[in-house]
Amino acid sequence: MIATRLDRYIGRAIAFGTLMSLTVLVFLIGFGELMYQLDYNVGKGNFTTNNALLYTLLILPRLAYELIAPAALLGSLIGLGGLANNSELIAMRAAGISRGRILLSVMKIGMLMLMVVLAIGELLAPISELKAQKIRSEAMASHAAYRSSFGFWAKSGDNYINVEMAMSGNRLGGVTIYEFDDERELQRTTWAKTAEFKDEQWLLSGVKQSEISKERVTTSQQAELAWPQLLDESLLEVLAVQPHMLPIWGLSRYIDYLRSNGQNPINYEVAFWSKIIAPFVLLTMLVVSVPFVVGPMRNVSIGQRIFVGTLFGISFFLINRSFAFLAVVYELNPPLIVSLPTIVCLMLAVWMFRRLH
Repeated sequence: MIATRLDRYIGRAIAFGTLMSLTVLVFLIGFGELMYQLDYNVGKGNFTTNNALLYTLLILPRLAYELIAPAALLGSLIGLGGLANNSELIAMRAAGISRGRILLSVMKIGMLMLMVVLAIGELLAPISELKAQKIRSEAMASHAAYRSSFGFWAKSGDNYINVEMAMSGNRLGGVTIYEFDDERELQRTTWAKTAEFKDEQWLLSGVKQSEISKERVTTSQQAELAWPQLLDESLLEVLAVQPHMLPIWGLSRYIDYLRSNGQNPINYEVAFWSKIIAPFVLLTMLVVSVPFVVGPMRNVSIGQRIFVGTLFGISFFLINRSFAFLAVVYELNPPLIVSLPTIVCLMLAVWMFRRLH
């Protein structure tokens, strides 16, 4: 789509309003997260105030990604509202520019915002979130621990443990244990398809062990093997891969992994479809803003528009989260339930827009 002078003019107003709104929202939520870390986590292990500050800064890209839709609604109301208060929208209409043409200009800046948001949400946010979790886990864990692209690594005594994935509950997938002697020579490797913590011990399933000596390597297999001390129970929260830490392709891979191991991936399916729907949510918020400004609210103040936009945005945000929660609890159809609030909101926007004619 070719951007005209009109598109650029409207786009600058909306982009500036969205940037201001997003900055305020991210600051407020980020400040609340910092207070939580200072109150509840500082002092645990080696977690310090500096760790809390760095952790909060690193999760800001994820917060921006999650808050962009309500910020876009507020930004559009502020940007278009400023044009309306200065009678610029009236001048545009008098010059023969239709409401549909104004909507097209809004959608063009929306597509540009969408590309930036996807880059943040799918590239920057997962990396920074992983770094934030690594900083917190290394500071708080009683075991030496490290998360990498090859899974989670931890040290327990003379053993080194690698975990490919943490599944639901107290279950781990793809666990490899490397045992060393006092001279730092590898003595045994133990691989388990799954590991589950119950009855105060770990139960390994689908076990393959290799005994290593200078003369030979002996391999054996067992259906199950009890392992008293694998990982500290406090590390399970650190191990858990939260849905917001993964990009779309990472969620898809994780869902397949859980299914192949007989686990219910509903929580990750909901997160996956929420990310798929997210671009449409952003565009829907922009569509909703246009009827408010060129319709019944064209003569009201900026403060009133901000109030209405905030009320509408918060309501939609809460409803959207509630539907996602219901999909997880009652195991409803994720794509349908996650997209339903957006579909209803878009239908409302179309109805409002048609009433203007």
